[in-house]
Amino acid sequence: MAGQVFVFVLGLVLLLVVAGAVALVVQGRRDIMDEARAHTLSVAETFAYAPGTAAALDSKDPTAILQPRAEEVRKRTHVEYVVVMSPQGIRYTHPDPALIGKHVIGPYKEALTGPGFTRTVTASRGRAVISVVPVPRPDGSVAGLVSVGIAVESVNSVADRSIPFSAGAAAVALALTAGGAAFLSRRLRRQTHGLGAAEMTRMYEHHDAVLHAVREGVLIVEADRRLTLANDEARRLLDLPPDAEGRPVADLGLDPDTAELLVCGRTVTDEVLRSGNRLLAVNLRPTDTHGGPPGTVVTLRDTTELRAVTGQAEYATERLLLLYEAGARIGTTLDVTRTAQELAEVAIPGFADAATVDLADPVLHGDEPVTPDGGTLDMRRTAVVSVHPEHPLYPVGHPVGFVPTRTRAMRVHSDDADLQGDFVKLGWRNWDPDVAERLREQGFHSLVSVPMHARGTVLGMANFWRSGDSEPFDDDDLSFAEELVARGAIGVDNARRYTREHSLAVTLQRSLLPRGLPEQNALDVAYRYLPAYEGVGGDWFDVIPLSGARVALVVGDVVGHGLHAAATMGRLRTSVHNFSSLDPAPDELLGHLDELVSRIDRDEADGSAEIAGATCLYAIYDAVSGNCAVARAGHPGPVLVLPDGTVEFPEVPIGLPLGIGGMPFEAAGFHVPEGSRLVLYTDGLVERRGRDIDTGLALLRDSLAGRDRTPEETCDDVLDALLHDRPNDDVALLVARTRTLDPDQVAQWAVATDPAAVAGVRKNVAQWLTDRGLEEEAFATELILSELVTNAVRYGTAPIEVRLLYDRNLICEVSDSSSTSPHMRYAATTDEGGRGLFLVAQFAERWGTRYTETGKVIWSEQAVGESGEDEPQLNGL
Repeated sequence: MAGQVFVFVLGLVLLLVVAGAVALVVQGRRDIMDEARAHTLSVAETFAYAPGTAAALDSKDPTAILQPRAEEVRKRTHVEYVVVMSPQGIRYTHPDPALIGKHVIGPYKEALTGPGFTRTVTASRGRAVISVVPVPRPDGSVAGLVSVGIAVESVNSVADRSIPFSAGAAAVALALTAGGAAFLSRRLRRQTHGLGAAEMTRMYEHHDAVLHAVREGVLIVEADRRLTLANDEARRLLDLPPDAEGRPVADLGLDPDTAELLVCGRTVTDEVLRSGNRLLAVNLRPTDTHGGPPGTVVTLRDTTELRAVTGQAEYATERLLLLYEAGARIGTTLDVTRTAQELAEVAIPGFADAATVDLADPVLHGDEPVTPDGGTLDMRRTAVVSVHPEHPLYPVGHPVGFVPTRTRAMRVHSDDADLQGDFVKLGWRNWDPDVAERLREQGFHSLVSVPMHARGTVLGMANFWRSGDSEPFDDDDLSFAEELVARGAIGVDNARRYTREHSLAVTLQRSLLPRGLPEQNALDVAYRYLPAYEGVGGDWFDVIPLSGARVALVVGDVVGHGLHAAATMGRLRTSVHNFSSLDPAPDELLGHLDELVSRIDRDEADGSAEIAGATCLYAIYDAVSGNCAVARAGHPGPVLVLPDGTVEFPEVPIGLPLGIGGMPFEAAGFHVPEGSRLVLYTDGLVERRGRDIDTGLALLRDSLAGRDRTPEETCDDVLDALLHDRPNDDVALLVARTRTLDPDQVAQWAVATDPAAVAGVRKNVAQWLTDRGLEEEAFATELILSELVTNAVRYGTAPIEVRLLYDRNLICEVSDSSSTSPHMRYAATTDEGGRGLFLVAQFAERWGTRYTETGKVIWSEQAVGESGEDEPQLNGL
């Protein structure tokens, strides 16, 4: 049948293809002839009506004018010829010059009286399609005729070009038809597998026998949710009625869940379905994935016995998964209490109904517990987790005693109420009998108690409880509890050791930070220091009084965390103190500090410690002028809050972090109105995970703006606005409200470079001190200034100035333009000089030299109000 269909279709298509090809060729020639007639007529009319054609015909030599035009038109329009003739038929133009001047052969006269015509004629060059059009004069008379022709052979050659295309199209159509017929024949044979009627009948009988003999239920449900086929096993497993086939699944009396699953239409693999007292494994697959009709094939297996066999394997798998979960959940932080809580949480409810963890008191503080010989180890309840909110177990923090006489886990199951004796047997002490009674009343019947060991030391005890209908603990549960607690003990011990190291690092760090603020009147200072949640950083701050009623503010940050960062911070802080005693400018001090950090890096570049990179900001505030000079090395810049609440971020050039080297530091100066607040901080205040630094700076600006506040209030407001939880990095915050000296507290005189000028200075100083009620300080001050001014006159250069500052102490300053610095020495008995600075050191609490851009300043400080008994004796000097 397939072969006959193939021959019939092939013959029919061949006939249609040949007829179509012939029709295409004939129609093509006819269309091209019509196009040739229209083309020749349009060319003839265009040439005849073109401007100048009639005038050229009436000229003395029409050929000379019209022959070039005609040839150009012929070439551009691809016609055979363009002939211009007189009304008598004499040619003026022709592609063959030999025919010019001769009479035209063929019809032309009827064009003299009409609009023109188109015909197929035999011309001098063979059969052609010609068009003849008259050339009218302006008065309507005919000046001549234009004849345009195309050879018929040229027209047919164009039509013949479509014959190969038509033939090719016919061949393609024939090939597609033959291929389609062959494909159809092959598909018919594939669907029947090349079998005849007898073979197909025998195959159906075999398939039907196998379908009803297998011990697996098979159902076929159509797309309209009707049951098409059900074998004997499916009828037995689902208890189907005899006439089930052909009926909707919903009408077969099945359980609603079963009926819904059979018609859901989705792909299901081994989904367990309960049918009566059976557990069926159901598989659903669509029937139309390989070209079949839409529907679903369902297979059913009875897995009731298999479930009982695999129950123990599933139980073991659940325990392994629980241990894997314990490894992932226990020890996520290095906090002892949190690790104990994680151990208790991972056991509930998969293993027990309640869990408690008791740890020795030293463990909670990071120390290693010492097990007493025969005594009780003091433990404290650290974690409690239960599925029952109202449980009678001891709360967190309750002391629980334990006698560490066993190293293995023990379990207790008491249907009687002798839990008190069981607790004593487990080694517990200080157990309340009332609690044991409440445990029995609430159904707690089974307990596993496991000591927590790490490196041979008992850290605590983990206890797991079951209550109500839960099965009592068995030997497998005991082994699992030991494995679970062993993992928890490792986490607790790691957290304990970290707690100890963290406590040591915090102690070291706090010992290296300022324990109080120095006494000075230039600034009202408040500070806050918050260590990181995990680890110890290297942030530090300092307030350092300088000479001349000036104060240095320092904020720094050492890269990294841990003991190394804290120790490096202490070295840098000490170095800043030492460098500031020399009273350098902020940029010079950072340059010295940069060299120090580079040297530390070189000394520790062997890989045993991390590189001690650091950032630092150093600012000097002058209470006399109200100016502030700031330099920074890779550190966030300062914030200035004006008395009216306006917040500014002064432009301070940022240098490279300390230790990188290669570039000098640059200082910036700006005026600070009295009552303003200078805010210095480390990057931990404004930078954090999930928040951009620009956002942090905006929050800082908002928290500082507005009302006037004390430095203490400012610190609280800033931390409340920017730190809502424990910081991931150390935070140092320093807020200083500025003050300035009253002009009445400052005196300044110029001194001539003449030794006799010393007397005038003494007189002015005595009078100034008397006016302020400081007569008792006059003698020592005059002596100090006499020596300092004398040294400046002798060894310095002009100009020389004297300045007195009455702040917390009395400050004397003598400045000159020389860069030489005096040094105190012990004068010999026979020396006439050399005792001036020794006298200054005896009468002043402090003295020193600082260098300026124009020279140097020698200064001294005297305590005001000291009794004369403390003055040094000058006898023998």
